[in-house]
Amino acid sequence: MSNNPIYALQERFLSFQGEGVYAGQAAYFLRLYGCDQKCHFCDSAGTWHKDWKPDHITRYTAADLVALIPTDARFTYTVITGGEPAMYNLAPLITGIINHTNRPVHIETAGHRSIGSVDAWITLSPKPFAAAPLIENVAKANEFKIIVENEASIIDALAVIQARQPDAPVWLHPEWSKRNDETVKQLIVNYVKTHGEPFRAGYQIHKMYKADLYDQHADKRLIPLGGNIKNGY
Repeated sequence: MSNNPIYALQERFLSFQGEGVYAGQAAYFLRLYGCDQKCHFCDSAGTWHKDWKPDHITRYTAADLVALIPTDARFTYTVITGGEPAMYNLAPLITGIINHTNRPVHIETAGHRSIGSVDAWITLSPKPFAAAPLIENVAKANEFKIIVENEASIIDALAVIQARQPDAPVWLHPEWSKRNDETVKQLIVNYVKTHGEPFRAGYQIHKMYKADLYDQHADKRLIPLGGNIKNGY
């Protein structure tokens, strides 16, 4: 990776974290463009799908991208997401954000690319049907998010995160197009009740509020899951 990386940015916005340990807290999001996983249920297909590519993607140095973050806003931390943010050398960006905002940084990643030694909270969402996460990333992740379509989703994901820290929360999220599927919901309920910690039932509460869309810089296109109309919105 370049020591002077350029970051392709799809969108940036002030919202709140809708998932995981820090759900409900105000956060500033940087959504980087590009991903090599191409998940069929991806809810950010505008970062990679050829049919949903934005008309214009702006590229920034770390210093220029950091300067876009409004330090007068009352957010708790900055989230670097994607796409897959680990396609970039994140170290200069993270250091710059911390120095600029004097607030922590979180990363949301599939974990299959090297993250390096970074000062950030790491949320790892394994995608075993694509590229499995690196053991080194699993070992240092602070929390995990498993997207649940069926029982195999849980079994397959757990198989590739065996190196996780035992107290790291493992969130079970219904795949968004199946969020009202009683079978999927019951599967998650039963798994949490049967296994207890560190397993927790998760949900994307920011979507219920449409929280991300209230920022003028957010991408307001209705992009279908996985970039495939048949998957729904």
